[in-house]
Amino acid sequence: MSEQHVDFDSLLSAAGELGPYQLYMSFAMFPFYTFVVFVYFTQIFLTEVSPNHWCRIPELENLTEIERRDYAAPPDESRFGYSRCSTYDVNWADIVSTGNKPDRKTPTIPCQHGWEFNKSEIPYPTITSEMGWVCDKDSYPATAQAIYFVGSIIGSLIIGYLADRYGRLSAAIISTLMGGIFGILTIFSNNIYDFSVYRFLTGTAYDSCRIMAYLICLEFIVPKHRSSVSNVTFGVFYCLAVIVLPWIALACGDWKITALVTSIPLLTVILAPLYLPESPKWLLSKGRVDEAIKKAERVAEVNKKVIPPELIEKFKVNALNCEEAKDMSIIEVFKRPYLRNIFLIICLQYTLVAMTFDALFRTINLLDFNFFISFTLISSTELPSSLVVGFIMDVFGRRVLIFVLLVLTSIFGIMTTCFSGWQSVACAVAMRFVLNMAYNISIQWVPEVMPAAVRASGVNIAHICSSFAMIFSPYIVYSEVYYRSLPILILSVCSLVAAATALFLPETANKVMPQTFDDAEKQAKDHKLWVFACSWSKPVNKDLKT
Repeated sequence: MSEQHVDFDSLLSAAGELGPYQLYMSFAMFPFYTFVVFVYFTQIFLTEVSPNHWCRIPELENLTEIERRDYAAPPDESRFGYSRCSTYDVNWADIVSTGNKPDRKTPTIPCQHGWEFNKSEIPYPTITSEMGWVCDKDSYPATAQAIYFVGSIIGSLIIGYLADRYGRLSAAIISTLMGGIFGILTIFSNNIYDFSVYRFLTGTAYDSCRIMAYLICLEFIVPKHRSSVSNVTFGVFYCLAVIVLPWIALACGDWKITALVTSIPLLTVILAPLYLPESPKWLLSKGRVDEAIKKAERVAEVNKKVIPPELIEKFKVNALNCEEAKDMSIIEVFKRPYLRNIFLIICLQYTLVAMTFDALFRTINLLDFNFFISFTLISSTELPSSLVVGFIMDVFGRRVLIFVLLVLTSIFGIMTTCFSGWQSVACAVAMRFVLNMAYNISIQWVPEVMPAAVRASGVNIAHICSSFAMIFSPYIVYSEVYYRSLPILILSVCSLVAAATALFLPETANKVMPQTFDDAEKQAKDHKLWVFACSWSKPVNKDLKT
């Protein structure tokens, strides 16, 4: 093997490509996938409220729920058949004493004493139901969620800098601690301003608390196993956490208890240095070659392999002779036209996919089906979709696969608007299944085109772009007040645009991740618009190290 071809992946191949150490690293990701689910999805269960609500009338409290609704809510032409935001302007004590319902022509007024909610849909108090964020305040939950994503942007800037300066592991710990601490403080919210501030601060952890650990795990896996191992790990652990979450919220029975139960576990991240190593490629980017070699030797020790001493020496020569500046910043990407264009396109793709991924979960209440069961069914697609994409991503390549998947996402989205009940849920599940695969590819694609020195910063910039777009995601869902199917139709269009971007990105299947800026630039220059990588139709890329 020539000296120029001896990189860290070469050491990993000698240390054991797929052994006990890689299995260990996969299990080490479990806490971080759980953490990101708690940070990301918990707010849905803190703010979700039954759309089936009506004015609360204190004088009617001795009646049954159905009787209270029939008395208090004037009939209208809405899908519920009654007004959710107004009641009759009458003396309710007289109404109760006579037992006569108000005449339909009686003048109405806005709700004066809050609202009652159909507890068969959301059977526990949420901050939305407690604070009365419905009717003229029904945009408050969407605004709080948008502010959460603003916090994510700020957090990504900070955590990205810390990751490239002080290491991926330190960044993962700091971001997760922020999510845990501010998630706990959320229970002290007394109004929309308090809640928005705490959610902004919690948002600083999304999704750096996962992506930093993910980057570390990715760097201990050789290219030919990277897709299968990382996606299977993601599918199993992420799916488990997201399926359990709605039932945790249901079991807690109160939004404050839910916030505590999903935030306190994040504080255990202080134990991460006991089981998660630092990124070896970050160490190399800082010139700490000997420390990176020790990481590879540890892999070999656990896998009961021995790295040939001459291979280590060639690696040292290669690493020490590398002309890559150790302290280059992400600015260097924008100085190189080919790399800059690829980076901007992949940021656009990741942004559209992530926004669709986020908004689709928030449209569950539009399916006219049990909220918790719908959430569980749609979430259950995470595991099979990750298993499937993990094994076919390197067969079909990134480009052709994500193109097809995003087109299918759009088709299933349009079909969802054509049905109701279980048929609508079935289409939404199918839409989620293919979208999950596209999202997994997009997540993996970003670090695969970035050089090691700024990989974390590059991933975080892509995340910042997606977080900026996700600020509008709650309002896309909110657009259902104008036309019920409008959110899904918007997401279908976004999926088609994202599909088109795949044609302009380089194929990275079966290739090592670029170590230097020159490596990344060469990869970008070699891109051909209509060339797709399929493992049966062409040999594995000559750059692949084994």
